[in-house]
Amino acid sequence: MDTLLYIDNEARGATDNETFARRSPVTGEVVTQGAAAKSEDALAAIDSAQRAFVTWSQTGPGQRRVLLMRAADEIEKRTEDFVVAMKGEVGAGELWARFNVMLAANVFREAAAMTTQIQGRTIPSDKPGTLSMTVRQPVGVILSIVPWNGPIVLAARAIAYPLMCGNTVVFRASETSPKTHALVAEAVYAAEFPAGTLNFVTNDPKDAPEVIETMIAHPAVRRVNFTGSTNVGRIIGEKCGRHLKRCILELGDKSPMVVLRDADIDGAVNATIFGAFLYQGQICMSTERVIVEEPIADAFVEKLAARAAQLQAGDPRTQAACALGPVVSQGAADRLNALLDDAVAKGAELRSGGHADHTLMSATVLDGVTSKMRIYSEEAFGPILQVIRVKDADEAVHVANDTEYGLSSAVFGTDMTRALDVAMRIQTGSVHINGATVANEAQAPYGGTKASGWGRFDSQAVIEEFTELKWLTIEQPTQQYPL
Repeated sequence: MDTLLYIDNEARGATDNETFARRSPVTGEVVTQGAAAKSEDALAAIDSAQRAFVTWSQTGPGQRRVLLMRAADEIEKRTEDFVVAMKGEVGAGELWARFNVMLAANVFREAAAMTTQIQGRTIPSDKPGTLSMTVRQPVGVILSIVPWNGPIVLAARAIAYPLMCGNTVVFRASETSPKTHALVAEAVYAAEFPAGTLNFVTNDPKDAPEVIETMIAHPAVRRVNFTGSTNVGRIIGEKCGRHLKRCILELGDKSPMVVLRDADIDGAVNATIFGAFLYQGQICMSTERVIVEEPIADAFVEKLAARAAQLQAGDPRTQAACALGPVVSQGAADRLNALLDDAVAKGAELRSGGHADHTLMSATVLDGVTSKMRIYSEEAFGPILQVIRVKDADEAVHVANDTEYGLSSAVFGTDMTRALDVAMRIQTGSVHINGATVANEAQAPYGGTKASGWGRFDSQAVIEEFTELKWLTIEQPTQQYPL
C-alpha cells in the first residue's frame, strides 16, 4: 500500500525518495509505506497551488459544481478500497468506514450545491449616484491539515469547501492514515480537477514541525484549516497569529450527554452506547460524560452497563462481527489504562469493561466519577465512558459546562420545555435533544467553542471561512470633494 506525493496532479516520490511506515495498531506489521516529504516538497506543492489559483479562482460556479459532483461519485466508487485501508491503518470497522464514505460524498455534493450561493449584497449609500455593494472572493492557497480518526469525511470537508469557493488546496495528510487520505486525493484527481488545484503531501512524523512551519510561513498560504487535538491546535493558532493568517480550528472535546429524570431511559441508553463506543470513542464528538439525575441514575446505569458488556472488541480485519476495534496505538492504550486506574483508585466503580489488552479495550463504564479524578477533565479519546450523578438540572448544566471544551452535547428528556432550557444553557457548538452527541450533516454548521476551537465547517458558514469580503463602490467620476 505505498503512497506518493501528488503535485500538479502527478505522483512523485519525496526528496531523496525517503519514506516512512504506518504499522497496524493490532499486529505492528507495516500496512502503508508513505513518501516522506521535506520542506522543499512542501514548497513545491504551495508554488503549484499558487499558479493554479490564477485560473481556478476565475472559473464559474457551474464548472466547479460539475467537478465537485464528479468527485463525490469517485469517492463512492472507492468504497471497498476505503474499507480495507481504514481497517489496516486505523483499526476501523466496516460501519465507521462506510459511514465515512457516505458523509464524504455528501460533503462534496453539498459543496457543489453551494457554488452559486457565494454572494454579496448591496448597501444604501449617502453619496448621490453611488452604487455600494459587497462581494466575496476566494483568498488563495488553503493549507488543510486533518487527522486519522474520521479520515475520509474530514479530508472531504478540508478539500471540497475551499475548492468550492475558488481557492486551491495543499492537503497535508495524516501520517497515521496516509493510504486512506491518498484515496480521497485520487478521487479528486479522477474527477479531473485542473492540475495544482489540489496538491497532496505526506511526511515522516519526525519532520512534521519543520514541514508545517514552512507551509504556514509561505506568503501564498492565506488560510490554515486544522482538525486535531487542542494541544496541537494551540501551536497552529500561535504560528498563524505570528504570520497574521486566519485559521479554522476544530479540536478536542469531552462531549456530555445529560439525562434528565423524565427521560426515556432505553432511548438514552441507545444514544449513549452509540455516541460513546462508535469507533472506540475516538471521534471528536464521542460521548465521554453521561450526566444523569439521581432519581433515575440506578436504573439508567444498570441498563447502560449491561449493553456495554455485550460489545466485543477485536481486529476488524479478521473479526467482522466485533463492535470495537483497536485504539490507534499502544501509547493511547497506556494512557487510557492510566486514566482508568486513577479513577478507580479515587472511588469510581467499574461497571463494565476494564484495562486494554495491548490495543484492544472493551467498552468500559465508570460510575461515580468526581472532579478529583483525572478523567473528569482530561479528554479520554477511547472507549471509557464516565457516569456523573447530579441532584437536578441546574447541577447537570454546571457539570456539563465544567470543562475547557465545548464541541458537541446532547440532552434526553420528554418535557421539551425543560430539555430545551438545559440545551440552551450548555456551552457547546451543537446540542442534540433526544439524540446522540455524534451527529453530522453537511448542510448544518459544525464547530466548537472554548478550547474546542473556532470557526465552522459545513453549510453556508464555510463561505465566510474561505472567502474575503470586499466593499466595492461605483461612483460618479464628476462628483465634488470638499478639498
